[in-house]
Amino acid sequence: GLPELKITRSYQKRGSGVRVVECEKKPNQEYCTNCSSGEYWVHQYVVVRVKDAPVRDKSVELLIKKRRLKCKNCKKVFTEPVPGINKHKRFTQRFKRHVQWACETYRSLKLVRKYCRCSNDTIYRHFYESLELNRKRKLSYPWPKHIGIDEHLFKRGGRGQREFASLVVDHVNKRPFELIHGRRVDDMKGGLSEIEGRSNVKYVSLDLCDPYKKFVKEFFPKAEIVADKFHVLRLLTPHLLRRRKDITQTYADSRAKRLLTVSSKNLKYWERQAISSYLKNHPELEEVYIYKEALHKLYRCRGINRARESLNKLINEMAHSELKEIKTLRKTLIKWKSEILNYFVTGLTNARAEGFNNIAKLLKRNGFGFKNFNNYRLRLLSVSF
Repeated sequence: GLPELKITRSYQKRGSGVRVVECEKKPNQEYCTNCSSGEYWVHQYVVVRVKDAPVRDKSVELLIKKRRLKCKNCKKVFTEPVPGINKHKRFTQRFKRHVQWACETYRSLKLVRKYCRCSNDTIYRHFYESLELNRKRKLSYPWPKHIGIDEHLFKRGGRGQREFASLVVDHVNKRPFELIHGRRVDDMKGGLSEIEGRSNVKYVSLDLCDPYKKFVKEFFPKAEIVADKFHVLRLLTPHLLRRRKDITQTYADSRAKRLLTVSSKNLKYWERQAISSYLKNHPELEEVYIYKEALHKLYRCRGINRARESLNKLINEMAHSELKEIKTLRKTLIKWKSEILNYFVTGLTNARAEGFNNIAKLLKRNGFGFKNFNNYRLRLLSVSF
């Protein structure tokens, strides 16, 4: 990583685990940093101390002897550069990459600090600079064809305030695409306006969230919205469990919850018989359960035409119900009708976005929370899934 350095001496520092390597820069043709002239004379010699990556768990310090050159044309003095060491830096690029590796390998800052023998500020600075550089070099590209949007909690503030983060997922390359602080329409537009290729987006999958729906229609006018299958199927789940709780006065029976919420197609014969005999004594709960099963039956349709007929029939049947839950569900289905039917064209769901949200929560838990949103964003976008 340092091809223009010549080692002259190497020794161990007494009383420490630091290896000191004395070396000098090989003389090459240099050019003035001010006027780009190639004519100069040697002004003086200097020795700089540079930190390098550890070798066999021992820190390495380089003492580099370099020339200070004076340009014959503009009379400016400049120092000859060393490939692998940036200007005005006291560490090598190899050391910076090693800090990033240690941060991704070890689970605590104490272990990283002990292994790299540097301060917390140095570790944070090197690590997040490397993440930003890798993101710009490898992870920045125009909008893909299929994306998904979902939110998760970033942190809690005082007086019950909560800050959310909106995650945009690339379904084509199967990775997080961008993370935005907030979930309002203005927050989304401000954070995503600089990305090119907005017209590339054809389908956007999201849950039944009105702000995201409004944002997609304004920001991606050519894109179609696909309502997430899971969020549609669970619309009646809270109402089922609440009515069951009103009957039994407890939430404790997990087996009963499973029998009520799982599709009857996935239950065994005697389980379906047990549910049928139980629901006969509770007609309102039975009505909610019937419409829950109708939603599951809707998603078993093949083709957009059959799904449209089934959904229209379900909406018409709901008009005769007197239950508040069914009336609310009918309004929701009418409002999101075209988005629900788009699933039968694309087959897209927001499952990948939900999975990345779980990984984001695990990342926060391992880091005991994040105060700086930009650091959190870089960590999430740069994690290898």
